[in-house]
Amino acid sequence: MSQFYYPSEDLKLNIARGLVRGTSFIHKFGAVPQLSINTTGTIWDINDTIYPWSAFDTANNLVLTAQAADNTKQVQVVGLDENFNEQTEIVTITSGTATTINTYKRFYRAFTTNGSATNANNITFACNGTNVGRITAGKGQTLMAIYTIPATYTGYLTQGTISAQAGADATGDMFVRYGGQASFRIGHSFEVDGAGGQYMYKFDVPIPIPEKSDIDVRATTRSNNGRYTAAFDLILIKTGLT
Repeated sequence: MSQFYYPSEDLKLNIARGLVRGTSFIHKFGAVPQLSINTTGTIWDINDTIYPWSAFDTANNLVLTAQAADNTKQVQVVGLDENFNEQTEIVTITSGTATTINTYKRFYRAFTTNGSATNANNITFACNGTNVGRITAGKGQTLMAIYTIPATYTGYLTQGTISAQAGADATGDMFVRYGGQASFRIGHSFEVDGAGGQYMYKFDVPIPIPEKSDIDVRATTRSNNGRYTAAFDLILIKTGLT
C-alpha cells in the first residue's frame, strides 16, 4: 500500500484509492430471500437461519457444491486464515464440485469471475460439513451481512442500513462478538418496515471494533414473510499506525 496521503483531498476517496498508509475499507451487504413470521435470522442467502459461526471452530477447507451447468465456472473465495489474516483464492468447479487449497477460519464473500454468464444454479459452500455460504442462482455473488475484523486491524463502523419488502416489518440487530469474547451482544438496534422505507444510520463518530470481532446483522420478523436487505461500511486501520 502506498505511503502517501494528500490531505487537501477527500480522506475517504484517498482510502479507496489506496493512498492512505495502513488503511483499507470494506462494504458488506446481504439479503435474505424470505424470513418467516416470528423468526430471527441472519441477513444472508439462507432463510430462517442464524449464521453458523461454530462451523469455523476448527479452520478447514471450503467445499463447493454445484450442478453441471456451472462446471468450469471460476469462483473467487474471500475470508480469513487460521491466524485471522485475510486470504483469497480462485477455484474452478469441476464435475459439480471444488475444494479450496487454503483452510479458512472465517469466510465472508465469494463471487464468480469468468465468462459472461452468471451461475445458473445455486453454488453452496461448506466447512466441516456445515453450509456456510451460497451463491444463489443468477446472483453471481454471496449476499452475507456478516464480517470479521482481520488480525492487526481495528474496524471503524461508519454507517449501516436495512430495508424490508413492502408489507414486511422487523426488529433489526447488529450483533457483535468482540475479539476474545465467547458470545455475541447487540452493538446497534433498529426497526424497519416496507411502508416506512429504508432505515439508515450514519455514525458521526465511527464506532471502533477490535481485531477478530465477528459482526452479524439479524432481523426478527413481526408480521408477514418478507425479503430483507442489510449493508454496512467499515474503514480498517492497521493497529498501532502512527
